Amino acid sequence: MISIKKCKIRLFPTNLQNANSFTHSVFNKFRRPSSRAWSSPTSSIAQGEEAHKPPNEESMSIDNLRRFINLNLGKWNGSFFQFDAGGKLLQKVDTKLAASSYGEDELMSLIQSLYIKQPPTSTSSSGYDDELDWAEYKIKETNMFTADKYQQLGFFPRERAFSLRYQTAGMLETVLRQGVLGEDDIGEESPKNLKLPSRRPSIVCENCIYSLEKDSRVRAFHIMDPKGILEMLLIFVEERGDGVFFPPSLSNDMDNTNRILPFLGKWKGHSITKRSGVYGSTMAEADIVAILEMNDHGQLIQDISSTSSGGDVTTKVAWTGTKSDNLVTFDGGYQITLLPGGIYMGCPCDVAKSVAESKSFHLEFCWLESPGKRQRLVRTYDVEGLAVSSTYFYETLE
Repeated sequence: MISIKKCKIRLFPTNLQNANSFTHSVFNKFRRPSSRAWSSPTSSIAQGEEAHKPPNEESMSIDNLRRFINLNLGKWNGSFFQFDAGGKLLQKVDTKLAASSYGEDELMSLIQSLYIKQPPTSTSSSGYDDELDWAEYKIKETNMFTADKYQQLGFFPRERAFSLRYQTAGMLETVLRQGVLGEDDIGEESPKNLKLPSRRPSIVCENCIYSLEKDSRVRAFHIMDPKGILEMLLIFVEERGDGVFFPPSLSNDMDNTNRILPFLGKWKGHSITKRSGVYGSTMAEADIVAILEMNDHGQLIQDISSTSSGGDVTTKVAWTGTKSDNLVTFDGGYQITLLPGGIYMGCPCDVAKSVAESKSFHLEFCWLESPGKRQRLVRTYDVEGLAVSSTYFYETLE
């Protein structure tokens, strides 16, 4: 059981019902006039499938929602980590999550409560009480409507992975305020020594990957500021069950050079792309070969080859990048931040520039859980700021 003692339980419901004017402001501001008629290839595929949905879509949607809810059910013990855009650890907070459901078929809903461990107050006596104080955050329920329209769910039931959209960073701000300031929080907009997410983020994206080896998962959040620049990266590492949880050492200071080493080499695997929404039909599958090497000049060379499942189309992409501490910047305006624990997260250096150039863009989360095996999730957006698809990768090192 989660112990809640002395702490005044404050409820902070996530508001998914309001239109996200923040996201669209950055896209409308920087979009060229001619871009209204433009659509990315991914967007075109999604629109084409929208017009040709199979007759059993409703039953498949219900089945996907049921499997998504079942995947999330239970009690989760975990830790929350905040990193800046360069991969520097800023905060660590212990968390617990309780997830249950109610209703049947199209009326099913996922109910979640997040519990945030609070620090001792400035007025508490040292050693006064061994009981832990927890603040409770009631997460807005997930149902057929919210998953499809607001969260733009990208779900891979067999692979146990999903992507979600948030319209605000309210939940994440609450974790930081309650986990770092606790009851000493006086509501300042910019508390001293605490970096909070923007109140007007252009994008808040969650990518979640489940372990291949045990009943645990990593949930990774990109927070893009109002101008479309990466503001911070937030990670939940969680394990299901009532036992004692020993999170991986994401808080350890690792040698900057070592973080890139596990990702070097030739990776081969398979990808599945699904359009966003609770129906989530498969748009494409491909065989992947990805090579990442460092040349004699210290540059990173990445070559990616993707061959469609039918074998009739092969796409090749070559990037050259430079590494500065834990940040890798590739030619063409894409960056990845190397984090501890075999994790990296990628995004455009400047989303607004991609929008101005009428280009789709993507956010990436990679988890190398054990040597030689990795999973990736890539969330693709069109210039309207809509998450048109999600792609899951499983790759092994040759």
